[in-house]
Amino acid sequence: MEEKNSTQINIFLLQGFPGLMDLKVLLFIVLLLTYIVTVVENVLIISLIKANHELCKPMYFFLGQLSFIEVWYISVIVPKLLANFIAEDRSISFAGCMTQLYFFSSFLCTECVLLSAMAYDRYVAICQPLRYLFIMTYQMCVCLIALSWFTGFTVSLIKISFISQLEFCGSHVINHFFCDVSPVLNLACTDMSVAEMVDFVLALFILLVPLSITVVSYLLIITTILHIPTTQSKKKAFSTCASHLTVVVIFFSATLFMYARPKKISSYDMNKLVSAVYTIVTPMLNPFVYCLRNQELKRAFKKALSVKITLSEVSRTIPSLQM
Repeated sequence: MEEKNSTQINIFLLQGFPGLMDLKVLLFIVLLLTYIVTVVENVLIISLIKANHELCKPMYFFLGQLSFIEVWYISVIVPKLLANFIAEDRSISFAGCMTQLYFFSSFLCTECVLLSAMAYDRYVAICQPLRYLFIMTYQMCVCLIALSWFTGFTVSLIKISFISQLEFCGSHVINHFFCDVSPVLNLACTDMSVAEMVDFVLALFILLVPLSITVVSYLLIITTILHIPTTQSKKKAFSTCASHLTVVVIFFSATLFMYARPKKISSYDMNKLVSAVYTIVTPMLNPFVYCLRNQELKRAFKKALSVKITLSEVSRTIPSLQM
């Protein structure tokens, strides 16, 4: 019993950004504002899609799901990171670490599949416009979304089931700002070859299969657009998928760099920086990317804003009339 207690680690310490602790107050404020902005803008997109009948289309159905995922995705990481900036105790229990790792991985994998479903939606819209409503029915959209969630959470469950069975001893310091696969594996003191191989194979599967679907979809989209006779029609067709393509490039570039590499990844500052991009920065930027080039979302936002202003003016007018 004493030997087990001396070797098995039940508490980890998240190292975070030790070189930036002199700026922890500034970083705390920036991260808090980033988190608030991300949650508000994604909730706003979900609310606009739910409230506006003009946005009852498959593209916005998927976009609402993406915003929903990213609210939870960033909420798995940032609140704990904020707490670590203001608290001297930066520890996290083994169960807490595995839970954070599971949900982070689940939302990450779900987003991978969902982005490929969105690419397929754009392919049908541009390459088969006459059959779009027949193919992309409500039932089809629900099935694609359910597949995304099921695949993401199942793949993550398999990965975490292997990682959680490892023994951790020696150093208990996770050289990262959250519990990610590679920094956790670096602390294992038993044979991790099976867990490492399972993680690598599943990472390739959940990244390369959706990425392949996305690439093929966009190759077909580009081919179709090139055969459109007028320049104006080409621009209009491309504008419907430019936002999604931008998000795909940013997301898959970062995730492939981090997870599609064999063996343990050393937790250098570069890995932390890339992780910060796709866990904190990307969820904040995605709503801007989708909204800036989308006229329908802009109109829906202006309409909602004008209704709010009108109601506010009416509420101020009524008391004055009563007086």
